[in-house]
Amino acid sequence: MTDPDAIADTLAPEVQTMLVGHQTVRSALRAQLAAGRLPGAVLLHGPQGIGKATLAFTLARDILTATGDEDAHRVDEQVAAGAHPNLAVLRRRPRDGKGFYTVIRVEDVRELRNELHMTRGRAGHRVAIVDPIDDCNPNAANALLKTLEEPPPETTFLLVSHRPGQLLPTIHSRCHSLALRALGDADVSAVLTAQRADAGGDEIARAVGLARGRPRRGFEALALSPESVLGGLQTWLRAPLQHPSASHLALADAIGADRDGPDLSFARELLNDWLAEEARAAAISGERMRLASAGELWEKADALFAETDALNLDMRQTLVTIFDAIRKHVQTTSSPATQQ
Repeated sequence: MTDPDAIADTLAPEVQTMLVGHQTVRSALRAQLAAGRLPGAVLLHGPQGIGKATLAFTLARDILTATGDEDAHRVDEQVAAGAHPNLAVLRRRPRDGKGFYTVIRVEDVRELRNELHMTRGRAGHRVAIVDPIDDCNPNAANALLKTLEEPPPETTFLLVSHRPGQLLPTIHSRCHSLALRALGDADVSAVLTAQRADAGGDEIARAVGLARGRPRRGFEALALSPESVLGGLQTWLRAPLQHPSASHLALADAIGADRDGPDLSFARELLNDWLAEEARAAAISGERMRLASAGELWEKADALFAETDALNLDMRQTLVTIFDAIRKHVQTTSSPATQQ
């Protein structure tokens, strides 16, 4: 099994036997398994990078062990090696040359369907993991729906989704849907420390701060240079009006210099997180003007990033425009005391 989204020097979900967090979901499904009421399809959805695929493979091992004739250790070995005959995994496939296809194709789903209808190679249930289902193109999604509507006997589908709102409603209706949340900082720290024993405490703490509950982001943060400008962006976002008016110009230049670099990817997530939190805070406080302004700001930033990506525009100028809009939003919606 090859993961197109694998991070170098990090255990893939099928190899990872330590599940941190999500224990309530695991316990509930194990109880259904023990009672013989396991759903035919389970949709595991939530923010990207919080361990949904790791949970899916953990649940697969639970099912294969409980219904098969081999002990947990032997099942773990086979799952990690991609060699368990009752486990099928659907991801974006490698190209003949280099890299991976950008989507899960209809022929990939048909191959999965044919595999699931063959005589099983081992006693017990079959499990099919789709990681993530968001990668299915429209034809593949429709083909997968047909399989969910007429599933093979004693087969459980575990569907991983980062964007469940974009899935076909009919796929939703065929699944037992489970929403997963981001992990707490202590859990993220435990995941990072377990696989990065060489990282110092300050490095782990910095990565946890950037991860915001997503271990995957934490691993990516550990690969960033300690001199990354992201710390400066975090400081600026805490109080945009308390910094010199031109300070964000230097931030935009540094962050936007390499549009394919990790700093920009993190910066965009930090900005999206800030915008989402601002809208949430405005909604909770009942400040209509602030909420309307936050909504406009979100739409503007989203449109600017989309246009910049599509037309290959200057990312630094896009960031300057968004930073200016954030300053204006804060200036017009916060009290004078907050601005000081």
